[in-house]
Amino acid sequence: MKLEGLSREIARSMMAIAFSVSLFMLLTSYAFFFLWKTYWPENFDAENMVPTAPEWLWMIGTTLAGLALAVVVGINLSKRILVPLNSVADSIRRVAQGDLAARADAGDPSLGEAASLADDFNLLAEKLQRMTQEQTLWNAAIAHELRTPVTILRGRLQGLAEGVFEPKEALFQTLLTQVDGLARLIEDLRVVGLAESGHLDLHVRKANLDEEIQDVVAFCDAALRSARQRVVLDLQAGVVPCDPMRIRQALLALIENVRRHAVAGTVLIQSRLDGANVCFSMEDEGPGIAPEFASQVFTAFRRNPAAHTQDDHKGSGLGLAVVAAIAQAHGGQANCRSTNRGGSRFEISWPRV
Repeated sequence: MKLEGLSREIARSMMAIAFSVSLFMLLTSYAFFFLWKTYWPENFDAENMVPTAPEWLWMIGTTLAGLALAVVVGINLSKRILVPLNSVADSIRRVAQGDLAARADAGDPSLGEAASLADDFNLLAEKLQRMTQEQTLWNAAIAHELRTPVTILRGRLQGLAEGVFEPKEALFQTLLTQVDGLARLIEDLRVVGLAESGHLDLHVRKANLDEEIQDVVAFCDAALRSARQRVVLDLQAGVVPCDPMRIRQALLALIENVRRHAVAGTVLIQSRLDGANVCFSMEDEGPGIAPEFASQVFTAFRRNPAAHTQDDHKGSGLGLAVVAAIAQAHGGQANCRSTNRGGSRFEISWPRV
């Protein structure tokens, strides 16, 4: 068997250890006999000091046997160590060639650091694969979301340029609506992207959360009424530290989500102080979130396929991701759960300090 690299070095080291131990035992034996002759000569038999031929054969044979055993142990040890290391090296080459599904074999878990290296590589490869898949999804979703408004804008503008459409106020309002939709999509993408990279800047100050909520609800009142939804406020938070603009943005996203997907009925909006946290929530009367979709509700571009919509456009799929991003930027979190009435309750909380 040809030994190379680490296997050869391990075998050499084991042989060196075995030879050194044998030589050490031989030399210390002679040192012992020298001290014996020097200090206790009356008990020393000098005629028996010279090894006989069988004794020489025994010493040489045991040394060679120790070297052979060291080689065997070194080879077996190197094989066990090199299984995860070679697997990691091979998997790295496969990942470099674009095979993100490559995984390393950890081998014997008793090897500790070598097995941990393979496990850590597998975690890294899994995360890289998931990020690549998410990036592909994002690219496809962004292209899908941009295609509709851009197509509408291009068609209307081309019609105006060719004289097909008359330049009426209603047409310009349609164009402005599409531009506003594009602007919201771009802003939502910016917020989610900055939050994921940890660069979403906040301008935190003392602000009256209840007043901010009331202003946003008043602004959206007409849209909610058109969806036959009535808002009930229960506001008890008062002045708290937050970025008012971002909180308004999160609240607008929640209201838009309720307007599009919730059934007609009462929408309960609450704010309160819960110990060291600030909380505000929004609760509707249905149709609720499917259990299999609940874990993905705050993930960008994830839409509930069973969701009820009040209009033909289903939204960008970024609204709740923006809510989660703003909550995390405040050092808090966003969560969603079903209610006893069959609806959904969305809640944002963050520290008061």
